[in-house]
Amino acid sequence: MKTKESLLAQTDRHLLSGREYRGASRIDGPLLYMRNTHPVGYGELVEVTVPDGTRRAGQVLDTSDEVVVVQVFEGTDGLTLPGTGMRFMGEPLTLPVSEQMLGRVMNGLGKSRDGVPLPPGAFERDVNGIPINPTAREYPRDFIQTGISVIDGMTTLIQGQKLPIFSGNGLNHNELAAQIARQAKVRGAESDFCIVFAAMGVKHDVARFFTDSFEQSGVLDNVALFFSLADDPSIERTITPKTALTLAEYLAFDKGKQVLVIMTDMTNYCESLREIGTMRGEIPSRKGYPGYMYSSLAELYERSGKIIGRKGSITQLPILSMPNDDISNPVPDLTGYITEGQIVFDRGMQARGIYPPINCLPSLSRLMKDGIGEGMTRDDHPHLSNQLFACYSHVKDVQNLASVIGEEELTPLDHQYLEFGDFFEKKFVNQGYNEDRSIEQTLDLAWEALSKLPSEELQRLTDEEIAEHYGK
Repeated sequence: MKTKESLLAQTDRHLLSGREYRGASRIDGPLLYMRNTHPVGYGELVEVTVPDGTRRAGQVLDTSDEVVVVQVFEGTDGLTLPGTGMRFMGEPLTLPVSEQMLGRVMNGLGKSRDGVPLPPGAFERDVNGIPINPTAREYPRDFIQTGISVIDGMTTLIQGQKLPIFSGNGLNHNELAAQIARQAKVRGAESDFCIVFAAMGVKHDVARFFTDSFEQSGVLDNVALFFSLADDPSIERTITPKTALTLAEYLAFDKGKQVLVIMTDMTNYCESLREIGTMRGEIPSRKGYPGYMYSSLAELYERSGKIIGRKGSITQLPILSMPNDDISNPVPDLTGYITEGQIVFDRGMQARGIYPPINCLPSLSRLMKDGIGEGMTRDDHPHLSNQLFACYSHVKDVQNLASVIGEEELTPLDHQYLEFGDFFEKKFVNQGYNEDRSIEQTLDLAWEALSKLPSEELQRLTDEEIAEHYGK
């Protein structure tokens, strides 16, 4: 129950909201500093007036008795200290959401990027979202088919899961993201499936690649795209995943859709956090990133999931490029603590012409075991996946041995493992950019690979499974 004092404070705050102040005390990059304001709230929406009369959106980043710090999403170019005005709106940044946003291209703030006005949103939603009560979460168990064999067969994606892709600069993670967006489906619920795609800090040619890919494949009408381009103010990248997830929450929990959210590149988001922290003079943590980066990432990733009694779900597939291919960098390291597994790209596999260059050994999906098997994919899937991992791991041991003693000194069984490893990489992992494999095709191809080995080596499969599928 609210006290009399809190009600009076709320009334005073409402009366003061909308008051405009003139004259900034400091401009530092995308940050504005204003002194002698009324008490304002963290995250409050701000309308910034430029000296030429135009207006820009901002958000309160820090507040104290002495000064208020505002981050301006469109940047501070053209602002002057005496000519800048601020109006504190007394409410958080919101996004008008509607189903008509599917098929449209927007900027990081959710405004139209294609020149055609967006339809008026039926609801205004706080971009910061509302935390899901842990007791209201439903455990993810339903399989999402991506059409990518190495993902569907060995690191299976489950509805409501957050499964990041760890890539590197110059690797073809953009092609994989576009392919998954085109092919991903929930079998039996295709009509309720949609994609929310958020790109942060990407170049114009990359944005055009995604748009053309979706248009040519005919799936654009089922995709909402949020682009914060490389030449847009970097501060906009910090809000782009929030606006994308706000629309995803509306589509999933209000409209009952199965939403897959693909976000690339999360490293650019973290770089923006580091840039803001440096400008504010904050004490840096690992590699110069702010100490609150973990909680900032968790706020985004934890907006995925399923809610008991709701038909829809949000599944996240964030993509991040590891600086110097270092998986111990703070961005992939912290992401791994929050999410339920990872898909790891391998530069050596791409150099050998393998697409997608996914190294299955360091990759895993922690929810995979609960979404595969009889009645979900196929009854032999769990044991088959375990056997593939075990055999491919042994292939790496044999390759290391061959590099020391030479292939001619290997045993006949070792040569069979090398043959299996070659088939596994070139036929099972490697597939066409436009090739969409069903889960049955993926599992049959896995059995074809294992048939390169003696049946006695398949110790993680049952005798019944070997009798039914081996060599066929």
